[in-house]
Amino acid sequence: MDWLQRTATLRQWTGNGIRAPHKPLLLLYALGRFQEDADGELRYSAVEGDLKRLLTDYGPGNRTTPAYPFHHLVSDGLWEVRTDRGGGSPGSGVLELRASGATGRLVPELREALRRDPSLLGRMARVLLDLHFPPSLHGELCESVGLEPELAETGPLPPGRRRRDRRMRELVLTAYEYRCAFCGYDGAVGAVPVGLEAAHVRWWAFDGPDTVDNGLCLCALHHKLFDKGVLGVGWGSPRSSEAGSGGGHRIVVSQRFVGRSPTAREQVTALAGRPLFGPQPGTPPIAHAHRSWHTRQVFHGSPRPASVE
Repeated sequence: MDWLQRTATLRQWTGNGIRAPHKPLLLLYALGRFQEDADGELRYSAVEGDLKRLLTDYGPGNRTTPAYPFHHLVSDGLWEVRTDRGGGSPGSGVLELRASGATGRLVPELREALRRDPSLLGRMARVLLDLHFPPSLHGELCESVGLEPELAETGPLPPGRRRRDRRMRELVLTAYEYRCAFCGYDGAVGAVPVGLEAAHVRWWAFDGPDTVDNGLCLCALHHKLFDKGVLGVGWGSPRSSEAGSGGGHRIVVSQRFVGRSPTAREQVTALAGRPLFGPQPGTPPIAHAHRSWHTRQVFHGSPRPASVE
């Protein structure tokens, strides 16, 4: 049984092009719980809260329910559901799953394979992370589902998987003159930039290309907030008093972000409406299609009004 192939080809809802990480999140959660208790079952009513939080934190902005993956993951041959009445899922309704005492866990064949080859768990987790989430979120997502962050080796790329362009980071940092596009941070140790990263606007896992017009040079803080949907990029005329150029792009801050300290206000909420720093003239700015994807698929809630200074 090729468990990695099954993991890489989960059947997912694809309506309106909205990303649907429901099954990957449940499977990551199940792998984390298997690491803790290989024979344990996950009662829906007991884990519903955990799964809701995962979907809120790592899913798209639209409302959704963990009942959907709890029922539908069965069809991928990795997961089984039983109720107080016996085998079989009662359906994808929240009330039915609660009332029937539905429990789920990895199928027996997969549990046995994981016992025989402990590295399989890490490789399955790595496939899920690489296919559905940006690298900046991998560590905290592992912690959220209870997985050891030191995952097993990735091994060779499965057939059909793209390879990343290693030049992406250098091209993007050069385009933005080694300066965070949101805050202007440009720290270095000697001649080596530190704390600066090349962020994909449209995630690589969702066909985002390794090109400058799909990249932003961001400091580590703003990269994480950008991938979490706290920060985004909108379109508007930059204020002439600002140092940025941005090609008309401006920073968008989610109303869902709460920060009471002066640092939080300075580093996040006060960015609302500011133009981007860069890219330098002659370099392509963020492509409209990639910016629109991030706004639809990653950014959470409504944008704050532009900050008044």
